Amino acid sequence: MATIISIVFILQICFQNCLVLASPILGQISRETLEIIIGGGGGNSPPPPLPDNQDCPPPPPPPEPPCPPPPSPPLLFFESKRVEMAYHVIQKFKAKIKHDPLGITTTWVGSDVCNKYKGFHCAVVPNYKVQSLAAVDFNQFKFDGPDLTLDGFLDELPDITIFHANSNKFKGTIPKKIANLRYLYELDLSDNNYNGEFPYNVLNAKNLYFLDLRFNMFSGVVPPQVFLLNLDVLFINNNNLMQQLPANLGSTPVLYLTLANNKFTGPIPRSIGQACKTLREVLFLNNQLTGCLPYEIGLLSKATIFDVSKNQLTGIIPLSFGCLAKMQILNLAQNQFYGAVPELLCKLSNLKNLSLPYNYFTKVGPECKKLIQRKVLDVRMNCIPGLPMQRSAGECSVFFCKPRSCPDEKSLGLFPCSIDSFKKNQLDSNEPAPAPRTYSALKPHSL
Repeated sequence: MATIISIVFILQICFQNCLVLASPILGQISRETLEIIIGGGGGNSPPPPLPDNQDCPPPPPPPEPPCPPPPSPPLLFFESKRVEMAYHVIQKFKAKIKHDPLGITTTWVGSDVCNKYKGFHCAVVPNYKVQSLAAVDFNQFKFDGPDLTLDGFLDELPDITIFHANSNKFKGTIPKKIANLRYLYELDLSDNNYNGEFPYNVLNAKNLYFLDLRFNMFSGVVPPQVFLLNLDVLFINNNNLMQQLPANLGSTPVLYLTLANNKFTGPIPRSIGQACKTLREVLFLNNQLTGCLPYEIGLLSKATIFDVSKNQLTGIIPLSFGCLAKMQILNLAQNQFYGAVPELLCKLSNLKNLSLPYNYFTKVGPECKKLIQRKVLDVRMNCIPGLPMQRSAGECSVFFCKPRSCPDEKSLGLFPCSIDSFKKNQLDSNEPAPAPRTYSALKPHSL
């Protein structure tokens, strides 16, 4: 035991001596290490050994947090199932519109179709007693797009009553299923890009009373069935329609009729007298009409406007025109009419404009001269002796050297209203007439 204690004692003494001898070296190492850390010194000291895991790849980055789910679309609440049905039709149609300069479609968002969607109007449907889309008014919205058609839109709005789309770029055809729209009574497709033959599908819209197809490029013929539609207004002016006027023209019940600025030919049908109880304004101007005026025009006792200017009509003015008690504007300018201007015509008390220039009239009586003085009657560029601004004698001579006649000249002297009824109509006709509607249809804007 004493021996073991002696050995331990000797080892402790040796270990302490080793620490004393090594202390200068340890101090030197500590100084060099500090110089390397602080000032980059250390001379040519070898770099510290690399860690054992230098060939291991770096640990992967922590995973990104998952993206939050997209917000749920807002719930749409509609006033009725009928409005909801219209909403889906509108959104489908909206995709067809590629040009919307007024930003109309930016309002077609959400479920409040009846109050916030520009161009759409709602009303209560009689059969369902609920709100539904009842009217579309796109007038002058200037919509355009390569597939901008009415198919899948107009015919998918079952409760529509009014569809106005003046001054856009609709094209294609009018849907066949327009016949299923039992409430549709106004259709205005004027001033669009329709072309080709007359749209026969409108003939199936039996409840229409307003049909406006002016300022398009329809060509060819107008089917006679158009004049059997129960319309109040028929505007087909400013197209490229080319045919003789249908013989059943007078079958139409319309109040306002414009056929102007087309290429209609032939005479005005004698059937026009059948429209005596309804027709108020009719415009035939700027066509290629020929022949004489039928005396049946004088039967149009309700008419306030009659315009056949800029055609190739001829003959004398029928005496029956003296029965047009309510006539305000009568325009026969720029034709080939001749003879005397009837005094009975000049006695019409409601005449505001009797326009007869650029014809070949040869005589006016005292009553007509009064209208000239009042600037109601215009007879410039005729063949009336003693009046200023007439055609030359040579020009009149050339016209009259050719024989002129009408097929039924005897009828032109008929006076279908009696003198007593004529005087009565003169008194009754002093009531104010409504403002003219047909002349405004000669401009492409909406009415």
